[in-house]
Amino acid sequence: MDPLFTNDAVVLGILIGILAFVFKTSHSENAFWKKFYSVVPALLMCYFIPSVFNSLGIISGDESNLYFVSSRYLLPASLVLLTLSIDLKAIMRLGPKALIMFFTATLGIVIGGPLAILLVSIVSPETVGGAGPDAVWRGMTTIAGSWIGGGANQTAMKEVFNVGDDLFSAMIAVDVIVANIWMAFLLYGAGISERIDARTKSDTSTIEYVRKKVEDYRASIARTPNLTDLILICAVGFGVTAFAHFGADIIAPWIERAAPALDKYSLTSKFFWIVVIATTGGLLLSFTKSRELEGAGASTVGSLLLYILIASIGMKMNVLAIFDNPGLFLVGLIWMAVHATLMLSVGKMIKAPFFFIAVGSQANVGGAASAPVVASAFHPALAPVGVLLAVLGYALGTYAAWLCGILMQIVAP
Repeated sequence: MDPLFTNDAVVLGILIGILAFVFKTSHSENAFWKKFYSVVPALLMCYFIPSVFNSLGIISGDESNLYFVSSRYLLPASLVLLTLSIDLKAIMRLGPKALIMFFTATLGIVIGGPLAILLVSIVSPETVGGAGPDAVWRGMTTIAGSWIGGGANQTAMKEVFNVGDDLFSAMIAVDVIVANIWMAFLLYGAGISERIDARTKSDTSTIEYVRKKVEDYRASIARTPNLTDLILICAVGFGVTAFAHFGADIIAPWIERAAPALDKYSLTSKFFWIVVIATTGGLLLSFTKSRELEGAGASTVGSLLLYILIASIGMKMNVLAIFDNPGLFLVGLIWMAVHATLMLSVGKMIKAPFFFIAVGSQANVGGAASAPVVASAFHPALAPVGVLLAVLGYALGTYAAWLCGILMQIVAP
């Protein structure tokens, strides 16, 4: 059935209206809203309400091009503006725990798939059975590719393991919904991260150092922005985005022709190069006078673009699709539960702040499109940490997903 609204201008208006409602109520002095947002983070509502609209058929993430526009145009510009004032030396002080949690997240995906198949096969072998291109384990390799690297790695696994088209479509639904449910938990955790860190006695001093240093710098250069400032901010954000697209349009096809084997590293993906070039451009500009645009609100504009992306991500989730094939979703949920359990266990063991747990996980499961979303839920200055880890995920995706696929083949009934 067609959604009620298909015109993207209307859909964009609805999404921005949702954002306005959430921001207005979350800053309200009304007792009900104050109590509500003390339990439910505002960022989660920016993500959840569009998903409800999608599930009810009011709007549709499948029919709309807004997610594509947001991820290809607004996300790169946002990354540039959020990295303008970054202090690389301060980020380096975050230490090894960020990388430990990232690799733990990868390991959780690699072992979670085979364990999920093994557990479900005990009670319902037909759910994880099948033969040839329609064997469930083959389809699950595409989820592994997505949850470790991203879309390019997912497509690579489809070709490597010869996954049937119908099964692939079902696996995309499992991938999107289960990953977004987990992302919702991470966003909720970000809202109560101080309580979580206090309970686990985690050392958050390095994260606080980065946050404070950025905040102090912003305060020292803060000024009331005028029209010229805002135009310059947009020129820098979208100018670097334009350069990123220009570079990606040249580099990705050239690599595909000259060294097609590098496809397994996602180096033939234009989106990969857009993210890399935009992030690099923002980091390079942080060493120039462009950094002073932060005083006029560069990161605020970047955050606005990021929130539009958040709403468009939420719009792609249909919570009712779980009932279409509950068996496969059960496998996906068990898989994610293994990943989550390992992340929380290792995080508690090494007393890692929840920020490292959330961003390490999302850099794998969500990739460059949503890792900075989760990172910025803690503080906009920390968004680049999510991007840098997500790029690492692109590099590991094919190898780790292939290993996961072989393990799933071994345990499949």
